[in-house]
Amino acid sequence: MRQLTCTAPGSVEWLEVPEPVLQEPTDVLVRPIAVARCEIDPFLVLAGPTRAGAFALGHEAVAEVVSTGDSIDLETGDLVLPSFQLSCGTCPQCRRGNSAVCGRYPTLSDYGMEPLSGIEYGGMLSDLVRVPHADTMLTPLPAGVDPVTAASVPDNVLDGYRAVAPHLAARPGADVLIACHGTPSIGLYAAQAAVACGAGSVTLASAEATVLGLAEHIGVTPHRTDFARRAPRRWEIVVDCGVEPDGLHWAIRVTEPEGVLHCVSSYVTGDVALPLLRLYTLGIELHIGRAHSAALLPEVTALVADGRLRPELVTTRVVDWEDAPTHFTEPTVKLVVVRSDSRPPLER
Repeated sequence: MRQLTCTAPGSVEWLEVPEPVLQEPTDVLVRPIAVARCEIDPFLVLAGPTRAGAFALGHEAVAEVVSTGDSIDLETGDLVLPSFQLSCGTCPQCRRGNSAVCGRYPTLSDYGMEPLSGIEYGGMLSDLVRVPHADTMLTPLPAGVDPVTAASVPDNVLDGYRAVAPHLAARPGADVLIACHGTPSIGLYAAQAAVACGAGSVTLASAEATVLGLAEHIGVTPHRTDFARRAPRRWEIVVDCGVEPDGLHWAIRVTEPEGVLHCVSSYVTGDVALPLLRLYTLGIELHIGRAHSAALLPEVTALVADGRLRPELVTTRVVDWEDAPTHFTEPTVKLVVVRSDSRPPLER
């Protein structure tokens, strides 16, 4: 079968690899039909293989069930959203909803990210993918939802959602600011989620004209800034969404005393100094950590089905499956790769 593979820094190509097979009664084999590029993918491709000679790509997807283990209640042809993180659903962490840190797998055990975990689980830009613990890791795609619309739900969409939803549940009607300085789609999804969750107002700050235009398109207030100048006010809930330390420090400065700052970034280029005295003195709640894909997928998928979240408004480029190597690293906010035989959406 074919698999989109990073073979060297900046190099992406289709390679022939062995097909996966069912190994356990709880396994499912799926055929991805729409795959979204995550914010981390261009960074992984730019760095290239680290431990192995190559690694599979893609982890945000809608897929079609091809075959199932004996204990799985799914049918061939069903459309599903696979969790991008491997999680068993039964260990203490999974039972607490912390599916990103499943105790059964090494840290960062994800599809399409072998350089992070050191283990190759395959990638969603493949003809077939084995999904273990399918009852936990697969969420059915609701009827009528376009696979292209939902492709980014397993990671970036729910990453934006979890950055605002719990805080707005605790602080109904609070004003929200998204500081977007390097991972634009997550910031835009967070802005959408803030609106859906009843924020009093939603502002998205960025230096990028394209991102500000998309913010206006999805119905939130754009605020142009270079993250150096003083902001016009402070906000009760702030989401730090980017890769620039100056952006993080700006986000801290614009958070109200006793407000919430939720950081969805990892700052992989190195350690970042934090003004802990300011955070302590002003009582700012700092939240950081990975999104829990399997735990959140049913909740976020339901919001997409209800039309309360509209990921398609953030998609800026849709390309054919065959053209994935050509376009995978091009500069665009949200790229979706789709099989031509899956558009329009499959009838079920």
